[in-house]
Amino acid sequence: TTIPEALEQGKLYSDGETYNFLKLPTSAASQTLELLLAQHQSPSSSSPPPFQAFMVDKDEITVMISSSTYDRCFKNAAPMTMDHQVGSISYRLITFDVVLAPTLVGFMAAVTRVLADANISVLPFAAYSRDHIFVSETDFEKAMSVLESLKDSTAVL
Repeated sequence: TTIPEALEQGKLYSDGETYNFLKLPTSAASQTLELLLAQHQSPSSSSPPPFQAFMVDKDEITVMISSSTYDRCFKNAAPMTMDHQVGSISYRLITFDVVLAPTLVGFMAAVTRVLADANISVLPFAAYSRDHIFVSETDFEKAMSVLESLKDSTAVL
């Protein structure tokens, strides 16, 4: 699959949720992961559970969760008063709903290039077979428009 083929075949998907970007200490890894898994396994509605990302590096835990999950698990829940920082920006999810081969080179570069040209900041996340980006809630409509234009102009890639 080439980049133009992936863009042409793929659909842009968003779930309508807003998201928060969190930073936690590495000592909270087990507790945070257990909490997120419990939320993911028992969604409060019949719709699919919202996107969640959990990343641990040597310095911190980074979590991307829906604002409703944040409110329920971190902001308003007494047991989860663990030390954490929440970013000041609300984000929206955009998923490239197409299976991408791990060997496809330059897909995210093409996406981020057009968004950067439109002065839109991006937080990328790669899953096993799909890529996701987060843009600020205020840039969401503009980002979707830019990406739809990219899909329509894949011949220039």
